[in-house]
Formats: sequence, structure tokens, C-alpha cells
Amino acid sequence: QLQFVEYGGGLVESGGSLRLSCAPSGFRLDTYAIGWFRQAPGKDTEGVACINVEGVPYHADSVRGRFRISRDNSKRAVYLQMNSLKPEDTGAYFCAAQFQLCSDYLTAKGHFINWGQGTQVTVSS
Repeated sequence: QLQFVEYGGGLVESGGSLRLSCAPSGFRLDTYAIGWFRQAPGKDTEGVACINVEGVPYHADSVRGRFRISRDNSKRAVYLQMNSLKPEDTGAYFCAAQFQLCSDYLTAKGHFINWGQGTQVTVSS
């Protein structure tokens, strides 16, 4: 089954940090842009960050300056470093892939595929 495996979530106090990782299962990262998405209870899935095949990162306004996406194709992994966490960052975080570009990642639309099961991030106030 082609999907991502995400890990690194947990419970953290407001202002704390977490580093999420996702790894592909059954496919290579090389030709894909990779997005991180989150879904809070009762809300739609939203794009948090995306990194294209050239390694150019994009971050949503709500996380810019606090989160940083990176990729290491040789290690077959994509990371999301999350600093200065806020309670509103709470949610399930997912990885998904789209061919080459990060188009439409903010709305989680586009052609993102191979969604993982997610990892839960809970930020306490």
C-alpha cells in the first residue's frame, strides 16, 4: 500500500517544540512535492507547509516563522520542525505527496495522494 507513515507527535505545553517526521512506504520521494496538513476536531483539513522537488519550502501564514519544513531524499524522510507551539496548533498532522509542485496545498485540494494515518499533536495552554 502506497502511503506515508508519520510520527513524532505528542502532548506539549504552549511554547514548546516538536519535530514531526514522515516516511514513504512503497514509493520514492524524488519526483514529489510533499505537504504537511492538519485537521483539528470539527474543522476542515488545512495545509501547513509544503516543499517541492527543488527543495523550496512554503509555509502557511499561521505557522510562518514558527514551523519549518525540510526534506532529505537520501534518508527518504520529510520533517516538520514546530517551535513556539500554540493550543490552536492542536490536531492530527498528515503527510501527502503531489507531483513536483506545491499547488493548492493550503486548502488540501489539488492532487495530493498517498495520505498517511497521521500523528496527533496536542498543545496544552
